Amino acid sequence: MATNSGRGNPINASEGPSKAGEGAPPPVANETKGAVMNAGKSDGAGVHAAGQDAGIATPATATAETKVKTEKELEKERKKAEKAAKFAEKQAKSKAQAAPAVKDKKPKAPKPVEEALPPYVEETPIGEKKKLRSLDDPQLKAYNPIAVESAWYEWWEKEGFFKPQFTADGKIKDEGSFVIVIPPPNVTGALHMGHALGNSLQDVMIRWNRMQGKTTLWLPGCDHAGISTQSVVENMLWRRQGKTRHDLGRKKFVETVWEWKEDYHKRINNAQRKMGGSTDWSREAFTMDKNLSAAVTETFVKLYDEGTIYRDNRLVNWCTRLNTALSNLEVDNKELSGRTLLDVPGYDKKVEFGIIVHFKYPIEGSDETIEVATTRPETMLGDTGIAVHPQDERYKHLVGKNAVHPFIDRLMPIVADDYVDKEFGTGAVKITPAHDPNDFALGKRHNLQFINILTDDGLMNENAGPYKGQKRFDVRYTIQTDLKEHGLYVDKKDNPMKVPLCSKSKDVIEPILKPQWWMRMKDLATEAIKVVKNGDIKIQPESAEKSYYRWMEDINDWCLSRQLWWGHQCPIYFAKVDGEEGDKADNNLWFAGRTEEEAQAKAEKALAGKKFTLERDEDVLDTWFSSGLWPFSTLGWPNQTHDLQTLYPTSVLETGWDILFFWIARMIMLGLKMVGEIPFREVYCHSLVRDSEGRKMSKSLGNVIDPLDVISGIPLEQLHDKLALGNLHPSEVEKATKYQKTAFPDGIPQCGADALRFCMVNYTTGGGDINFDIKVMHGYRKFCNKIYQATKFVLGKLDQDFVPQKTGKPTGKESLAEKWILHKMNAAAKEINESLADREFNKATLASYQYWYNQLCDVYIENSKALIQDGTKEEKRSAVNTLYTALDNALRLIHPFMPFLSEELWQRLPRRPGDETPTIMLAKYPTYDAELDNPAAEAAYELVLGCSKGIRSLMAEYALKDEAKVFVQAYDSKTYQTAVEQVGSIKSLSGKGVTDMEVLSASKARPAGCVAFPVSSSAAVFLHVKGRVNIDDEIAKANKKLDKTRAAIAKQYKLVSDPGYQQKVAAALQEADKKKLADLESEATGFEGTIKQFEGLKLE
Repeated sequence: MATNSGRGNPINASEGPSKAGEGAPPPVANETKGAVMNAGKSDGAGVHAAGQDAGIATPATATAETKVKTEKELEKERKKAEKAAKFAEKQAKSKAQAAPAVKDKKPKAPKPVEEALPPYVEETPIGEKKKLRSLDDPQLKAYNPIAVESAWYEWWEKEGFFKPQFTADGKIKDEGSFVIVIPPPNVTGALHMGHALGNSLQDVMIRWNRMQGKTTLWLPGCDHAGISTQSVVENMLWRRQGKTRHDLGRKKFVETVWEWKEDYHKRINNAQRKMGGSTDWSREAFTMDKNLSAAVTETFVKLYDEGTIYRDNRLVNWCTRLNTALSNLEVDNKELSGRTLLDVPGYDKKVEFGIIVHFKYPIEGSDETIEVATTRPETMLGDTGIAVHPQDERYKHLVGKNAVHPFIDRLMPIVADDYVDKEFGTGAVKITPAHDPNDFALGKRHNLQFINILTDDGLMNENAGPYKGQKRFDVRYTIQTDLKEHGLYVDKKDNPMKVPLCSKSKDVIEPILKPQWWMRMKDLATEAIKVVKNGDIKIQPESAEKSYYRWMEDINDWCLSRQLWWGHQCPIYFAKVDGEEGDKADNNLWFAGRTEEEAQAKAEKALAGKKFTLERDEDVLDTWFSSGLWPFSTLGWPNQTHDLQTLYPTSVLETGWDILFFWIARMIMLGLKMVGEIPFREVYCHSLVRDSEGRKMSKSLGNVIDPLDVISGIPLEQLHDKLALGNLHPSEVEKATKYQKTAFPDGIPQCGADALRFCMVNYTTGGGDINFDIKVMHGYRKFCNKIYQATKFVLGKLDQDFVPQKTGKPTGKESLAEKWILHKMNAAAKEINESLADREFNKATLASYQYWYNQLCDVYIENSKALIQDGTKEEKRSAVNTLYTALDNALRLIHPFMPFLSEELWQRLPRRPGDETPTIMLAKYPTYDAELDNPAAEAAYELVLGCSKGIRSLMAEYALKDEAKVFVQAYDSKTYQTAVEQVGSIKSLSGKGVTDMEVLSASKARPAGCVAFPVSSSAAVFLHVKGRVNIDDEIAKANKKLDKTRAAIAKQYKLVSDPGYQQKVAAALQEADKKKLADLESEATGFEGTIKQFEGLKLE
């Protein structure tokens, strides 16, 4: 809620994520987070906490029964009050007439509650350039992100500023090109903070390159997300209509998904727009669009015809919950240390895992048995053999004989194989070829039966004999009971193991034998490794590159088939030949085609003289198949479009490291294979966003944050309400609600898109995962307020007829302060450009923040007040020109991070003569200019700043707020000259409490009655304190602090000197601990100096 407040933020107020002069913005230390959050309650147009009425009792005092005091207690209180009154009278003598000893205090009048502003209403017609209101408008007196961010995006989009600009002959501009294809979000719902992070980084790079004059494209789009989308829509159908997809039929179900997709697609795009993403919407793509579907078909047909895609009856990862095969990448392996009960979808009770059951099989025609073991007892129903080591003397006599299955009429050959470890377990291994990857290979080698015992739904089929129709994990228990009844059960023990879980449904994966489409990956991976090793593609950070190599060098063939209805149906047809059985695992009976007619022609040629009918494969392709074509299919491939010819390969692929194998590696392989070129020149993998407690964000935990809620703010109750709209189980809703109450007790405060973006970019250090904290982000809203109020101040100093100089070059008439700010501006431009080029995003935000906050606002703007107010006409004009240049460049420097705020404020600045740039988006990004480089001015002005900082520090330490007498003593002639020339600036920056300031040369004696603050080896400042502080009290305070510091030094010294510590602790941590010790020793030296100063004052 915005309020009718004109207070704003004073230019020199210590408001924002860190205090003035203290350098970097957050991530902040834990102890400061509370301060940031509390400060946010009174920030400009933010949410204001209601004050408590002094006349209303709190619940505790209102309900407490009044205690009647005894006469003795009343007398004691009376004496205490008299004593207190006398002390107060003594203290007040030097300032005013003593107050009466007994006087009723008047209750403080409650602060007036600020009138809440009505909701902001934008007056600009949609798509037109924003009509700028006066900054005196109630909605604009203080920073209000809703008002600031309104109308700009629609104008940017309508004007075509997001589109790539080519030369007249259709080529990229001389400055070069910069292209990013957005990692397409799943069309299954709202964006989250991971998307906000990626989108912020990508838009920073896009806007930065656009401002350099390049042909720039950020191409947007969405992914159809086969499994996720089908699962969500099926759940919705069941919840709302009590129907399954089979009730609707394939055609109607797919139509339903398309309708659902349109609604959610719009929500995703709306969020992208709200965040300020400068994507070219005229080129928006969707993985099931006509052209992208054509790209999928072209790829499949070509790769099948050349043998890269093939049909095989192999074990697949089967999810019985979703009824589809999954790739290895879609399976999460849960580590268990021993017996564990796990929740499995479809089961009321938890299921036992992490055990190994030993049991015996009878040997045919004898009384002998052979002992085996399994972690999945139910799979014994699919056993078709037993393997032993050929050199194992215990079993040599059994090789060639058969074991008898106790529950099914089946004989199982006992075979010898070197695969078996005769020292492990009993040395005999049961073989279930159709349900275990290792057993699959054994079964092939020994020509064993491959018997599938499961239905697609996870029930036992007809091959399971008497167990047919039972659920797989119910059979896990009944099998053990039945083995005991037959006298074949031996034992059950704890067993560390991995349990494969479906990443989507959390169902336990079953290896099942099914004919599927596979892609050969080894040769593709070899080429994809080469282009990274030879530097054609750069992967950052280095840890991601190492992971890429590890996976690619050990790659397996890719299972492409998915048993779904939503997705790209495989463009391949099975020929049912009249009079023949036809094996669907036989490649020779399958024909791929871009159309059915093409497949028909291929089949007629291959099956000449035979009658047949074609049936299209009902399966769809893995979603990542179409995603793997994204960088070139979005640019028009397989057609040779202008975009493909001019903008491919793209420049950067920015995404999360968690999809390095799912997506990035496959795009590289398919780009090289299908187009013959790399898909991008650089990969930047950002970190994962976790909650403030370091947990992965999950809907069931309630810690998934919608960026739109951060931008606009949301009350706690509405956060709770959003949980009810999802598919969470009531127990998960309860858990999530509890977390939200803890993490967001007052809801999520309104931060605005610019603060959201700046914070997410600042979090990106290239290191570990990000622990997101809403309090830190709200601190950046205050930084926005600082920028807003600073610009308002500057605009107020520009006359109506002010015309900036033609360029921002120095005139030679600048004061020291002006030279300093221009030097700092130049240094900031250099550091930001270098940091963005090196993808050091955190460093770029730090440089922006420090220039804006610590240098422009807290120093130059403060100093310019004196120059403008007291300077000559020429000095005033120069100061204003520099103020304009410093602000104009500051807004352009921060535009990639904060597009809305920078545009709103830049549009209010007058343009330089001849500059008709319509938007800050197209303004030239500041770069390093050697003419503005001025180390001498920097050094001189750092003296000014050091002196003023020392004076403020001394005045704060000794609580002197007014009538301060200060001396600056210089120890060399150059410093003395600078101090004399800049005494006005030093005094101005030291605060209003300084009334008298004198500069002393090195030859002068130290001023009497003063405490000192060493500024540098060439200067010190002195504050006169004699007669204004109690010297003995100050000595006592300093001694107390010194004792505490010495104790800390002793403790720290003991730590770093410990031999065990030196051997075990990492070098980086040891360095940090040594620095802490050095800092403590320096602190102790400071306290010793303070004591010495006061001892000296006593002698004066």
